[in-house]
Amino acid sequence: MNTSAPVEFLRRHRTASVLAALLLIFAGVDLLLNPPKGQALELFGIPFLAAGLAILALIFRRAESGLPKSVRPTLGSRIIDRFTLHGRLVRFLPAIAISIIALDLAYNQLVFGAISLGTEDTAVLLFAAALFAYPIAPAKFARERDFVLLFMGTLILILVLPLLLTRLYYQDLEKSVDIYSWTALAPQTAWTLNLIGVPARVHAFPFTTAPALTFATKSGTELTVIITTACSGIYSFGIFASAFVAFVLTEFERLQPRVFALLGLGFLTSYVANILRMTGIVMFGAYSGTPEESVQNMLLAHSNLGWVIFLAWISLFWALVFRFFVHRPAAGTKLEPRRRGVLCGLCGDSLTPALPGYRCECGKFYHVACAEGAGECPRCHRPMIIHRGAQDPASF
Repeated sequence: MNTSAPVEFLRRHRTASVLAALLLIFAGVDLLLNPPKGQALELFGIPFLAAGLAILALIFRRAESGLPKSVRPTLGSRIIDRFTLHGRLVRFLPAIAISIIALDLAYNQLVFGAISLGTEDTAVLLFAAALFAYPIAPAKFARERDFVLLFMGTLILILVLPLLLTRLYYQDLEKSVDIYSWTALAPQTAWTLNLIGVPARVHAFPFTTAPALTFATKSGTELTVIITTACSGIYSFGIFASAFVAFVLTEFERLQPRVFALLGLGFLTSYVANILRMTGIVMFGAYSGTPEESVQNMLLAHSNLGWVIFLAWISLFWALVFRFFVHRPAAGTKLEPRRRGVLCGLCGDSLTPALPGYRCECGKFYHVACAEGAGECPRCHRPMIIHRGAQDPASF
């Protein structure tokens, strides 16, 4: 199908085309989320939304196809290259994104009888947005767009795909993430509480699918907390784990033992931090004086303990990363004296009139020979192209 004529028309009237696309998108989203009462018009939002996204994709579609050749391919870029059939599917990613959005909305309409967007639906829509924007992002932001796409893809693998498989296994389309609390949070929290001397047990509770945890306070009173979806911490764990996986995949170039160790450490510390968060909330209630104080203290801990533990976990985790995974000079190594003047960002030597210099767009200086050897700026990852014999404003 030849789309050159429509694309040329849209690009020639870019302002009007973008405005029309945005109006279609906003109208589609509004019809889906706020359908007119008494009228079955919400399904018209799907073609409106698809048309608006299609117009934007045609306007901003890059002329070249495939993935840009990275000077330093990372694990993430290799994964994306393989899943896009070595770049041949990149130009079709906006169409795939529109199809994913339509399928998610149709799934909600068929299963729940209405377009209701939950947390998992939001993750799917954000993943579709990352797919849609991937071919449009400039090549100089290749690593950043790889990170976003890998982050959203990993989030789908952690939050959405297991839930769909669980629903298929139990043949219950309304199964929620409470199954995570039943299998990977409530029993471990009860075990930890019993280990530190707080009697606790996990059991079912009427009129809810979430697990209930009953514990004894220091006064002997038994209290019960229900670990609902919002209290489970699964979404925080999914976000932190996804961002961490995307970071590792876009920073490392090869699969090495330290890469697996770093990934394992990140997942383990995230999971342990979530169990400690739930244990801490219960302990605030267990060591309070009266049942009323227990409830108030648990509510206070529920609101604040998560971010406190998160900060502590981040500090400990990155301290371990810099201690064991970041190269540092060996003990006894004599450090060279600090050089003065303008220094090359690669070799560290001074730039002098006798040695040609190159200035990247980000402001970093390099020797021309160093820039030619590296190919890209280590600070901003822009390509460093040296034009011999030409008046390059970036050279001096």
